Amino acid sequence: MANLSTLEFILKNYKNFNSRATRDALIAYWQHIEKGGKMFWSVAGAMSSAQLGITLAPAIRNGLIHGMSVTGANLEESLFRLVAHDSYKDFPDYRYFTKEDDTKILKNRMRRVTDTSIPEDEAFRAVENLIVPVWEKATKDKTRRFWHEYFYDLIQVIDKKNYEGKAEECWLLAAAQNNIPIVVPGYEDSTFGNIFASHVKLGDASANIAKSGIEYMGAFYDQYQKLSAGKGIGFFQIGGGIAGDFPICVVPSLKYDMKVKTKPWAYFCQVSDSTTSYGSYSGATPNEKITWDKLTKDTPMFVVESDATIVVPLILTALLECKANPKEANKLIEQYAA
Repeated sequence: MANLSTLEFILKNYKNFNSRATRDALIAYWQHIEKGGKMFWSVAGAMSSAQLGITLAPAIRNGLIHGMSVTGANLEESLFRLVAHDSYKDFPDYRYFTKEDDTKILKNRMRRVTDTSIPEDEAFRAVENLIVPVWEKATKDKTRRFWHEYFYDLIQVIDKKNYEGKAEECWLLAAAQNNIPIVVPGYEDSTFGNIFASHVKLGDASANIAKSGIEYMGAFYDQYQKLSAGKGIGFFQIGGGIAGDFPICVVPSLKYDMKVKTKPWAYFCQVSDSTTSYGSYSGATPNEKITWDKLTKDTPMFVVESDATIVVPLILTALLECKANPKEANKLIEQYAA
């Protein structure tokens, strides 16, 4: 018998409020994929440090995610989890920490991210030793690449003996192996953006070897038109900020700036604990995006106001069950919709 326990749990129990939004977003996501549509993901926050790769990586490998926009931090932190996982330290009692407690963490060369911490030497400095020679060679050869391409190449040549995390749980490795399109807007605002800037300032590398955010958008114009062919591409957003705002703007920019006929996004879901407030992009309702011509009144739209580290693994696990057993999944969906 097909194992659809997570899907059935959601269909059976998630009836109202945020749980209903989660269920409806899941069903619409699956129906879009089953019709031949694609899905683009925007990932903000510290999702890689929170080990979202456990479900995100298999979702990429199983054709549930076809493109991504991520912060520079999420990009590099997926790599850190692969090479330095055992050296991370968790702090479940972080809410009760004093300033002295956090100073001690600093002195132990750890960088806390809520209840976990990234090890300075095993993560930042170990990867720096690997990527700086790549930047130096690119400078010497006068080659230019997108930010994520350096990480795509690096993660695929690291000796597996150096893995501390599980390869099957590294979303960056899955994305690189499947060569899915990625944009990394504002990558300067990341640890390796800072490290790169320092080597540029020191004269070891040229700033020109990293293509700009403007060039990312230029490339994304073409990528979007390919991805939106057929049944279109949806937009699944975790958090807010530049990771979401940058790629979703491709539709109005193509229409108004490039004067190119293009399809709107075919689906929209945002998972965020940001509340709607004055001028908050992260807390803006999907309807606001209609006025910017990013979505239309007919676009399936969902907002799940909850913690993405709880909601998203459930959605992805259920989607993976649907992908493995589509016939049985559709029966269940029909059964609980009755």
